[in-house]
Amino acid sequence: MDRPQHYRFHQGTKTLPFSDSEYEARLTRLRADMAAAGVQVCVLTSMHNVAYYSGFLYCAFGRPYAVVVTPTENVTFSAGIDAAQPWRRGYGDNITYTDWERNNYWRAILSVTGAGKVIGCEGDHLTLTQKTLMDAFLSPKSTVDIAPTTMIQRMHKSAAEIELIRAGAQVADVGGYAVKDAIKAGTREIDVAMVGRDAIELEIAKRYPDAEYRDTWIWFQSGINMFFEERDLLQYRSFGYGHSFGVLSHYYGREAGLELREDIDTVLEPGMVISMEPMLTIPEGQAGAGGYREHDILVITEDGGDNITGYPYGPEFNVIG
Repeated sequence: MDRPQHYRFHQGTKTLPFSDSEYEARLTRLRADMAAAGVQVCVLTSMHNVAYYSGFLYCAFGRPYAVVVTPTENVTFSAGIDAAQPWRRGYGDNITYTDWERNNYWRAILSVTGAGKVIGCEGDHLTLTQKTLMDAFLSPKSTVDIAPTTMIQRMHKSAAEIELIRAGAQVADVGGYAVKDAIKAGTREIDVAMVGRDAIELEIAKRYPDAEYRDTWIWFQSGINMFFEERDLLQYRSFGYGHSFGVLSHYYGREAGLELREDIDTVLEPGMVISMEPMLTIPEGQAGAGGYREHDILVITEDGGDNITGYPYGPEFNVIG
């Protein structure tokens, strides 16, 4: 039986988070950076870069995925388990690789890249195993770590991205109010969290009826707090002061170069989006044991920051009797 190593399965109507022009602008900038670095083709494998340059958000299921960008093409590579979704939810072409032979993933990529090219890849994502296979199948002339370059591009948001992030903050506000209303003495934390999750999913459905839900959640934890500065407890800050917002969320596609921490040289520029979220964790047995965290989302502008978080913080609103 003659079984294909890869094929194109295109059906349905394309539905993307952004316009075609938004993706073209991202690809144009990437291609300019590729040319400056002498890179002939990029093989991007991370969830956040595949989503950033194509719109397709993959769920690996133990299988590798990629978007390949050449001077003229952009193609996503996906497993058959996804059927036509990668094409419907992605800008550009899509090729499905099959399981009939091991490493058909790399054979499919080779069909677009060709052999002997200068390859841009993500040093912070490509595993040693996959790097070895890439070298074996693509026979690169050389490889360039393009991850820092793509990270810098993702750090500077377009007007369309900021609009979507602003809407996401408004959705989060809806969840915050729902959680506050659900807190009652004796109520389980999981039940409060589910109320908040249901509220934000309904709000997403109202705003984005064509959305495909992948990961919707609410964190809710209760415990004893007090205010810390006057008690000399700021030494218990448990992590950085804030972070960037990636193409997916703050933990899928977060840009490490835009962390607000002592060990990162962070330069804020207009068009970036960051959080400000001081958090303290006081060990059990000490006064004020527990945690405290506030979270604002700020769009950096030419003359300051635009706080797009509407939910109030502080004791006046959030202390529940």
